[in-house]
Amino acid sequence: MNREEGNRMRKLFIAAAAFCSFIAGSAWGAGQRAGVVTLEVDLSAQAHGEEVKLWVPYPSSDKNQTVDGIKITGDFASSGVYKDRAYNTPMLYAEWPKGAASRKLVFSFHVERKEIAQRNLPSPSNEPQWNRADYSEYLQPTSRGPLDGEVKILAKGITKGKLTNLAKARAIYDWTVGNMYRDPNTKGCGQGDVCVLLKKPGGKCTDISSVFIALCRASGVPAREVFSIRLGKKAEEDITTYQHCWAEFFVPGYGWVTADPADVRKAMLVEKLELSDPKTREYSSYFWGGIDAYRVVLARGRDLTLNPAQAGAPLNTFGYPYAEVGGKPVDFYDPKKFTYRYTFKEK
Repeated sequence: MNREEGNRMRKLFIAAAAFCSFIAGSAWGAGQRAGVVTLEVDLSAQAHGEEVKLWVPYPSSDKNQTVDGIKITGDFASSGVYKDRAYNTPMLYAEWPKGAASRKLVFSFHVERKEIAQRNLPSPSNEPQWNRADYSEYLQPTSRGPLDGEVKILAKGITKGKLTNLAKARAIYDWTVGNMYRDPNTKGCGQGDVCVLLKKPGGKCTDISSVFIALCRASGVPAREVFSIRLGKKAEEDITTYQHCWAEFFVPGYGWVTADPADVRKAMLVEKLELSDPKTREYSSYFWGGIDAYRVVLARGRDLTLNPAQAGAPLNTFGYPYAEVGGKPVDFYDPKKFTYRYTFKEK
């Protein structure tokens, strides 16, 4: 084994150990998690003589999380908090002029997050009438999630004989858990390119969630992504690479239901579980309508046009900070080019 391979294996082992610890301490019963998340961004090493713009996911309070104690500091020329037009996703925006030698920003917030446990779902055989027009944006294709062709054919086969949103979504969830797998070599959270994934069904959370969502939408079930970052389990922890994506689907008469097939497959990989293993069935049951408290929602939506609008193409996902230097995107997967760090401190 060469040094590069050895380093890669060590990283996988560390990630596996961290997830085992996370699952053991959070997925089964931790009702809430609270602390301060801090993001430090330093774009000073980027080319000088160019205008620099930065957009950061900006979490907000909802029924499952309370966000307060927000602090924003830095040497930017101007900043503001805005929302995109399509999904109302909040974002922090900052910019530096061409002559700026230093481009730093620190953004911190306190969050208290609740576990979601939707165990009182209605009967899958009977649902009230609902107006599809009210949820039309969650029934549309995306640039990487078409709803016709192979996707439509597969969705029709999976949901054959299923008449309600809940029954269809459960069949798709079971199919996704049974047929997708976690590929630890996938960059970041994955691109969520559904057509590619149906040919090679390995990826990470955005990939696995995207397949679930596309199949739901192709079956007439409104569905959407949720982008987050995991909260550390330790008292203080670097969470820079802890981004995570899961799914929600709509059930008439009930509302939005959580589903996280990606975390089922991650647990299976880490613990070397087979589909037939009783522990796999436990994970599958837990992440159907449930997620742990060790995560904070950052953003929603695909193909995002930011506000102010970016010069580059619409963002496939917005789970990471995004920056442009001289109108050109900076690779947020490359920490040598785009220097930023997320940390969590229990409080």
